[in-house]
Amino acid sequence: MCISSSDLLRLRLYEMEQRLANRSFVRISNGEIINLKKVKGFDLSFAGTICVSLSNETVTYGFVITLFISVCIGDGCFYPVTLELIDTMGNELSAVILQTVLCGIMGAGFAAASVIWELDSWSLAKQSGIYFLIVSVIMLPVAYIANWMNHSAAGILSYTGIFVAIFIAVWLVQYFIWKMKIKKMNAVVNKEDNL
Repeated sequence: MCISSSDLLRLRLYEMEQRLANRSFVRISNGEIINLKKVKGFDLSFAGTICVSLSNETVTYGFVITLFISVCIGDGCFYPVTLELIDTMGNELSAVILQTVLCGIMGAGFAAASVIWELDSWSLAKQSGIYFLIVSVIMLPVAYIANWMNHSAAGILSYTGIFVAIFIAVWLVQYFIWKMKIKKMNAVVNKEDNL
């Protein structure tokens, strides 16, 4: 781990993470700890990664899901997967590999499902409903297998409820963004017609 351009430490990352606990450092991946005081900005990609720009012009990436899991566990450590998935798989590496494959399947499925938005003959309600069903069929089993939800009726229902709420919120935000864009386009068209 580089502290400056010339300083190297011979510690394991988890040992360094323990030493830096309760300071302005946070582990963002299996191989990186960053100083939050040196962060210039964050950028979220559609693929689920966070690009972190640091003050020394360095750019690094973290994964949204692993950061979310770590925040939910809440003990200040970085967890690339849930503890339940590690127990199920027998070790952390196997759990990370499985979660990576599942996330790849999920991303590919979401990308493939996005062609629904190109079907101009379908109404927005039909596109939204079919897209929701497809992403639900992809997301919920992946979340169950990856142990992102409790394996109980209450866990499945609460995860599904959160998923539905997030889907609706994102859909509404996108809907109103497009309504504003269409309003602006109509204003431009009406302005040109009046000339």
